[in-house]
Amino acid sequence: MKRQVAYLLVMSSLTLAPLALTTGCAVTGHRETVNEYAKDKEIAARVKTHLYADPVTKGTEIEVQALRGTVQLSGFVDSQGARNRAGEIAATTPGVVQVYNNLLLPTGR
Repeated sequence: MKRQVAYLLVMSSLTLAPLALTTGCAVTGHRETVNEYAKDKEIAARVKTHLYADPVTKGTEIEVQALRGTVQLSGFVDSQGARNRAGEIAATTPGVVQVYNNLLLPTGR
C-alpha cells in the first residue's frame, strides 16, 4: 500500500512539474512564436555582448530582456554617461525596434 501511494505521488509530481515550470514562458502564453522567442534571445545576447565589450558600461550589472524586438535594460550603472551609452548600444544593435532604458543611478553620491 505504501509503495502504491509513493508511486502515485511521484507520477503526479512528474506530470505537474512541466506545467508549473512553463507557465511564465512567453511561448506557452501565446505572446510570441518560437521563432520570435529565438530571435529575441539572439538580440538580447548581442546587446549583452556589446555591453560587456564597452569600457564605459558594466555589462555584468545590466540585465537585458527582449520581447518582439523591444529591449528593456535594467540594473545599476555608475554615471549618466554609462546609462546613455548602454541605451545607444542597445538602440544600434541589429533587430532592436525599441529600447526602454530603466537603468538606475546611485543616489547619495
